[in-house]
Amino acid sequence: MLHVNDITYRIAGRPLLEQATFALPAFHKAGLVGPNGSGKTTLMRLILGELQADDGSISLRPRARVATVAQEAPDGSRSLIECVLATDTERASLLEESETATDPGRIADVHTRLSDIDAYTAPTRAASILSGLGFSDPAQQERLDSFSGGWRMRVALAATLFANPDILLLDEPTNHLDLEASLWLENHLKTWRGTILMISHDRTFLNAVATEIVHLEERKLVRYVGNYDQFEKTRRERQELNAKLRSRQVAERQHIQSFVDRFRYKASKARQAQSRLKMLERMEPVAAHMVDRTVKFDFPIPNPLSPPLVLLDEVEVGYEPGKPILRGLDMRIDMDDRIGLLGANGNGKSTLAKLFAGRLKPENGKLQKSPKLKVGYFAQHQIEDLTLGQTAFEHLRAMMDKEQEHKIRAHLGKFGLEGQRADTEVSKLSGGEKARLIFSMISREAPHVLLLDEPTNHLDVDAREALVHALNAYEGAVMLVSHDAHLLEATCDRLWLVDNGTCRDFDGDLKDYTKLLLDQRKAERKELNQKSSKSQPQLSKKEQRKQRAAQRVESSGLQKSIRDAEKKMESIAKDLHTVETKLSDPAVYDGDEKELIILQGRHKTLKSDMGHAEEAWLAVSAVAETEQA
Repeated sequence: MLHVNDITYRIAGRPLLEQATFALPAFHKAGLVGPNGSGKTTLMRLILGELQADDGSISLRPRARVATVAQEAPDGSRSLIECVLATDTERASLLEESETATDPGRIADVHTRLSDIDAYTAPTRAASILSGLGFSDPAQQERLDSFSGGWRMRVALAATLFANPDILLLDEPTNHLDLEASLWLENHLKTWRGTILMISHDRTFLNAVATEIVHLEERKLVRYVGNYDQFEKTRRERQELNAKLRSRQVAERQHIQSFVDRFRYKASKARQAQSRLKMLERMEPVAAHMVDRTVKFDFPIPNPLSPPLVLLDEVEVGYEPGKPILRGLDMRIDMDDRIGLLGANGNGKSTLAKLFAGRLKPENGKLQKSPKLKVGYFAQHQIEDLTLGQTAFEHLRAMMDKEQEHKIRAHLGKFGLEGQRADTEVSKLSGGEKARLIFSMISREAPHVLLLDEPTNHLDVDAREALVHALNAYEGAVMLVSHDAHLLEATCDRLWLVDNGTCRDFDGDLKDYTKLLLDQRKAERKELNQKSSKSQPQLSKKEQRKQRAAQRVESSGLQKSIRDAEKKMESIAKDLHTVETKLSDPAVYDGDEKELIILQGRHKTLKSDMGHAEEAWLAVSAVAETEQA
């Protein structure tokens, strides 16, 4: 489906990708991982044709439809549902023609084609996707430009999913989503029939969706079979084996060099010494593994305070007088609390965090807190508020003006901003480095409570793991708002559900919450289908029985055809892999020329067979989906 062949791409003469190669077969779902700044998004843009490689090539299956989410949020006066439906340009064109066509033959052709592409069920499918991404039925009818940028990015994602392309390219698809929408997307992509290449730093998401991992490391692409946890395990085993081999080789080289040094000038041993020198020259060194940059988080230890740190009693809070967002808040926070906030965006999670942070005052009720309480509050927008022309050191010095320079730099160093990075302008820092600067700023006074609202949006997988370890080592209280399920599971021992205008303890873990959400989605889909069926012409019971019987007969044959097509593709894919493995061996080009020609011919035939098999599978699948609609 997708082949990246020996790609080299340079920025200002510096290679970002160098002879990078990987293949993504049809219907595989690959996670593209690597440190921030390693070139993942650049590779996506090369595949999309937005950039041109300096060397190498990228090939896609002929006529394959490729889609990605637009980088800029869509805008306009159309409703959300209209914006998503407009993605299917063929449907829009045919519907318009059906209103104006006068030739009876053409009218019949138009309506036949509309039936073939499921045009009449499209609104239901679009509404289901929008619902999964957090838009209620009334919200789907509202104007697009009435929503914030983050919500409009969800609409862009919904439009891309509705387009149902052959290859789906996703760059951090969960960044604009809350946990609820992330869980829906995870389940949607797990069952999606197509090829996916996705950049993500969310290991829970990668574990659930990815069937393989492509790791961008040292300008190369290395493919690992399995999800993220399997990738991490396999990579660690390879590194350990590589380290052992290199250790043995270093010892052997030292032993040989010692012999040479002792005897190279002794006449009786000179020949043996020369022989060992040649042995050293022929010995290919095992490459030392380049250890990834260590990401640091080290929160200072707060002075202990007597419990409770914060106590709420029948509190109401909001942004306008008389219009509370949350009511009846009865809760407390102690030093050893690790709390994760659940609930869809817009339900009031950030409002609750701002209340505890002191950014909002209660309208009614009582809020009691320790007079010595210090709070560290991380909000999503804080990165945007940094002064681009100032350095990390200058930001922190302005807040710690009474501290000596070495103490300020030591504090920055606890978050990986050491040496040159501390004196680099914010405009030249990566997103992850900016986030670490915010962490250093909010923790400068050793807070007793850390309130973190989506703290991982700019952090890669390694940085997220470092944050997990740092939060678990931290001796104060933590309250988290995050769509990163792994972060919540690894750090929180209590869950609060913000829903229906209040907040309460959630009796269960994230698996229980996921099940609750899926049950709710199922009920919503059932209600949506019932609404859709009511809008369809009602058939008599006899006609319904005949229709169901015909569908069963048709469906059984179609399912067999689908299974046969899938088996054929799997068989061809195995043969293709075998041939490509042989062709990737340099020795084959130095051997029998006839054998090479046969292999190349076989490769061409198999690729052609795979194309035909995929087209057959797509055709029969489309018919099956029509019958099941």
